[in-house]
Amino acid sequence: MIQRLAQKELLGLSAQFKSVAVIGPRQSGKTTLTKSVFPNKPYVSLENPDTRLFAEDDPRGFLSQFPEGAILDEAQRTPNLFSYLQQILDESSSPGKFIITGSNNFLLQESIVQSLAGRIAYIKLLPFSIPELKAANIISDNVNEFLIKGGYPPIYDQNIPSYKWHQNYIQTYLEKDVRQIKNITNLSLFERFLRLCAGRVGQLLNMNSLGIEVGVDSKTIASWIGILESSFVVYLLKPHDQNFNKRVVKMPKLYFYDTGLAAALLGIQNESQLDTHPVKGSLFENMVVIEMLKSRFNLGLSDNIFFWRDNVGNEIDILIDDAGKLVPVEIKAGKTINSDYFKGITFWNKLTGSTGGQIIYAGNEKQLRSNNINISPWNSTDF
Repeated sequence: MIQRLAQKELLGLSAQFKSVAVIGPRQSGKTTLTKSVFPNKPYVSLENPDTRLFAEDDPRGFLSQFPEGAILDEAQRTPNLFSYLQQILDESSSPGKFIITGSNNFLLQESIVQSLAGRIAYIKLLPFSIPELKAANIISDNVNEFLIKGGYPPIYDQNIPSYKWHQNYIQTYLEKDVRQIKNITNLSLFERFLRLCAGRVGQLLNMNSLGIEVGVDSKTIASWIGILESSFVVYLLKPHDQNFNKRVVKMPKLYFYDTGLAAALLGIQNESQLDTHPVKGSLFENMVVIEMLKSRFNLGLSDNIFFWRDNVGNEIDILIDDAGKLVPVEIKAGKTINSDYFKGITFWNKLTGSTGGQIIYAGNEKQLRSNNINISPWNSTDF
């Protein structure tokens, strides 16, 4: 089994809080992680219709089966259970009593805020990160291979061809999760919207433009984006709100939590197709953005990355906000370092009076330049 970097944080939180919620996309490894970290806790899947019916009809009787606590998988399926959990946790002094998992952030958060606020800690578990795969010696130096495969565990654990797995995942997501969050009757229209989002990876999210292309209004697009966010399909990178130039872009940029899923939605099945596809650079940028998120989430930390762009095209791909200190990061899909790689950071440092920065690229060489700019390969663990 591939060791998850979030395991240490999960153990730490379970020793401090009465309950811990492990949230993330379907098939990201939440069940495997929680069962391996807490092997002595009973495991209950609330996806099971009989189990869910018992929990809904008789929540007290259901919870009384677990005097020492349990792992409650996909707990957002039974929101009424949380009110009864509140009383049990309040009457107990034991930390880590109940471990809750969920793949729908909106529904789970809604239930937790109403009943378990202050009693529960969160950890977000995304698909495998590059350091996790490197530690297990199952990732090559071929960046294209990782962009197409992505990080979902079944692709590595069960040796399933990535394109086939992603296509089935998309259909399951549409039929199950989308209907659970919001009863969308025209799933084919929603799937078209999803595929158009994949074509906009790394771009500013213009809901009016997207609505025109899909054939719905911008309010519907906003609602559908919310569905993709809450089910950990897309991530919106926000612009930094500190105005070094008043004519700055205010719209977020659109990324997918997994590049393999985005590639499958675009019909990319192999490396030769990716090599000539116009979205390759955007998928590489997407990968780096999400790897930065994974490194934060695995430590139990919140999101601290942004981007910056003004209205004449000057841009920093990522700004890391380190307690108010802004670190510029540029992402380059090329394998050969050239002078163009430094233009964005040089402009930023001149604008802000700062120094240093980082460039992450598709090559293999690590460098520290005299202007204090670090150059890191894509499969480095430094970011």
